[in-house]
Amino acid sequence: MPAYALIGDIGGTNARLAVCNVDTGKISNIQQFLTCDYPTFEAVIARFMHENPLRLQYACLAIASPVGGKWITMTNNSWAFSPAALKKQFAFEQLEIINDFTAVSMSIPSLSEQCVIKFGGGERERNQPIAVYGAGTGLGVSCLIERDGWTVIPGEGGHVDFAATTDEEEVICSIMRSRLGHLSAEKLLSGQGLVNIYEAVVIADNRQPEKLTPAEVTARALDNSCQDCLKTLTLFCTAMGHFGGNLALTFGAAGGVYIAGGIVPKIKDFFLSSDFREAFENKGRFGQWLKQVPVYLIIHESPGLTGAVAWLQQRLTFNQRQPALA
Repeated sequence: MPAYALIGDIGGTNARLAVCNVDTGKISNIQQFLTCDYPTFEAVIARFMHENPLRLQYACLAIASPVGGKWITMTNNSWAFSPAALKKQFAFEQLEIINDFTAVSMSIPSLSEQCVIKFGGGERERNQPIAVYGAGTGLGVSCLIERDGWTVIPGEGGHVDFAATTDEEEVICSIMRSRLGHLSAEKLLSGQGLVNIYEAVVIADNRQPEKLTPAEVTARALDNSCQDCLKTLTLFCTAMGHFGGNLALTFGAAGGVYIAGGIVPKIKDFFLSSDFREAFENKGRFGQWLKQVPVYLIIHESPGLTGAVAWLQQRLTFNQRQPALA
């Protein structure tokens, strides 16, 4: 009798839930929900399970927020919940709550060449750290290491300080700091970050910005109908390079740097022709080292779900290996 699990990839805007066969890893019944349409996380799970009446023994839910402690509050939406209460309510034998970029990281070993686009650098070195980051509703960061299985080092690297590297960036960052206070990397490298950059670009020219959404900023840049939006997307790509190079140095990521998240795949052609790689390598004495570090853009549709399955399978295997208590 096959065992089934609920798996989820829960961001600030969208919640994706699915069923997986724990033995084979096959994912099915994928559904996507807007988080703003549901008052609680439990309400989304209840609806999904009502529409998919299988016996789901296990669950692995990847959450876009810190996941430690008895109470989890999501960073970019209003949901909060108790993992213990969630496990009891839905009668899961085992519940794994992991960071969303832990899940993305765990998907990397199984990604085929068709699921990524290599963007410069040499060949990745085996058994070396892999840096993972991505811009969406927020900015996720993690590190993946192969040590008797795959180990993820999670973190909240998206909230570190962002530092300007050029005079132009300093003007933009100064305006953003005056409006937003602490200037984290996420305040540039996210959906809202696109809006923040756009507004600062216009204000720097002593004009009043329009009220645009991230999608409108991106669309106007890609169709070349707005020079302010074009400049915004250019600065965004460059900032992604600066930040990615910093991560590569911080983690010693000779195993490569992987970019995930919802934004970059949607602007893939623009991104690949941008100054990203130049900014990535622009690290003074360590520029030569960074020239050898490969960068991969993940274009797989659901790395978070794939990684949640990999995490759950690895955890269940680990538990089975542990000796029984006397």
